[in-house]
Order: sequence, then structure tokens, then C-alpha cells
Amino acid sequence: MAKIRDRTEDFKDAVNRGALSLGFNEAKRAALMASFIIHKPRERSHFTKAALKTLESIGTLEQFLVKHRKDYVDPHRTTEEERDSIEHEVSIFVKSCKEQIDILKTSVTDEEVNSKSWLGIRSENANADTIAHKHGVVLILSEKLHSVTSQFDQLRAVRFQDAINRSMPRRKPKRPPVKASIDVSNNSESREPRSSETIDPGEIGPEPMKVHQQLLDDETHALQVELSGLLDAARVTETKMVEMSALNHLLSTHVLQQAQQIEYLYDQAVEATKNVEMGNKELTQAIQRNSSSRTFLLLFLVVLTFSVLFLDWYS
Repeated sequence: MAKIRDRTEDFKDAVNRGALSLGFNEAKRAALMASFIIHKPRERSHFTKAALKTLESIGTLEQFLVKHRKDYVDPHRTTEEERDSIEHEVSIFVKSCKEQIDILKTSVTDEEVNSKSWLGIRSENANADTIAHKHGVVLILSEKLHSVTSQFDQLRAVRFQDAINRSMPRRKPKRPPVKASIDVSNNSESREPRSSETIDPGEIGPEPMKVHQQLLDDETHALQVELSGLLDAARVTETKMVEMSALNHLLSTHVLQQAQQIEYLYDQAVEATKNVEMGNKELTQAIQRNSSSRTFLLLFLVVLTFSVLFLDWYS
């Protein structure tokens, strides 16, 4: 039996001589060996780049909210116009991120549809794990955006609550109405000491003027009370309108989220319906194949029986 000789060192020497003949020095050979050990990172796909860009946009939106949180909540730091400007910029950010997530979701859906054959069976080249991973990435981005928008909704709720508190009616203490009985008693008291004296004809004139002035004062007070009531009603109406505006915004946010969920469920239901139809077709074809195989087996047994009988008769 021949002995086995280890020629690893001879192979290394041959490789080194070949490398030197091709112009590879020590530095180039070291870099080449390092490239075999530490592989270069592969180029990222278009989906990965778009997902990272969307994540960066959401992070920028979150940093913007953290930066302007106090300015948006505290009414003494900024004006209403500045807070409206912050809200407008946040809405633009959210809309842009939502559009990017929708583009990613559409690309994943198209890839999933194109990866299936006409029978609904996934082709061998398509990687189901990759598609599931992309669905997970889209879901994570959606949840991240929803978390940031929820934070802004809380800030907006604080702003609306401040507006409601400022618009609450501030009732002024009402003066007690001047009663006519007091005036009458005062008039009677003022008249009693004068009854014993002689009344001049010129002193009778001011009494009707006092009564007329008292009537005007009573009417003015009644108008003030009525206007104060109308002002309170207007303030209550304004408060209710602000509350309705806040509730409408929250309702629209939840309706948008439910619309997305309903659309996803509808797509899933359509896909499940297609899968059920294709399954029914496959079952029908399997039943047909089973019946044809039974017929062929019966025919084969009949032919075999006649062949055996023929051979027996012939012998």
C-alpha cells in the first residue's frame, strides 16, 4: 500500500510562484486573502434603500416633534399662526411618509403576485421568506409612523383643550336688582318730614323725572342681563364647536386607519377566494384522474384475465 504524502506546502509554493509571475506582490496577496475571509457587503436592493429612506423620514419627523413640542403646546411661546405652521409641516411629513409606505406595499404585493404561476403555486425562483420579510418591514414602518402620529395627536389634543379652557364663559358677578319697594319707601320717608311743611309748586316737577330715570335704569339692566346671557350662550357654542372639531379630527384619523385595515382584509379575502377556486379546480382534476385510473385498472384486469384464460386454453 502506497504511503500518502502531504504536499500542501508544495501547493502553497506553486501558488506563490504563480502570483509573483502575474505581478502580485505581498500587499496585493494579503488584500486578496483578506477579501476571501472578509466579504464585501453586497449592494442593497431598491426596496431596502427605499425602506431605509422612509425610516429616516419618520425619524426626522419624530425629531421635529420633539424639537417643537414646547412651542406647540405652550401658548405663551408662539402664536396661533406659528402653531398652525408647525401643524401644516407635520401634516406634509406624515403624508410623504404615508405615500412612501404605500409605494413599498404596492411593490411587495406586485412581487408576490408575479412570483405565482397560473395555478397559484409559487415558483421555485421566488423566495417566500424574502417576501414575508418585506411584508414585515412595511408593517414595522406603518407602526412606527402610527406611533409618531399618535404623539402628535396627543399634542393636538392638549392644544384643543387649552383652546376650550380659554373659550369657557367667564361669568361676571351680577349686581342685585334695585327694588322699587326700596325707592318707594325712600320716597315715602322723604315725603313724611315735608308733609308738615308747605310744598312749593316748583318742587313737584323732579319726581316724575326720577321715576322715568329709574325705569330707564331698569330697562338698561334688563338689556345687560339679556346680552350677558347671549354672550354666555355664544361662548358655550364656541366651546362645543372646538370640541366637535377635535372629535372630527380624531374620528378621521381612526377612519383612515380602519380604511387601510379594511382594504388589507379585502385583498386577503380576494386572494383566499382565488385560492379556494383554484383548489376546487385541482380537486375536480384529481377526481377525474382517479376515475380514469380506476377505468384503466379495470380494463387491465379484464385483459389480463382473458390473456390467462387464452394461455390456459392454448396449452
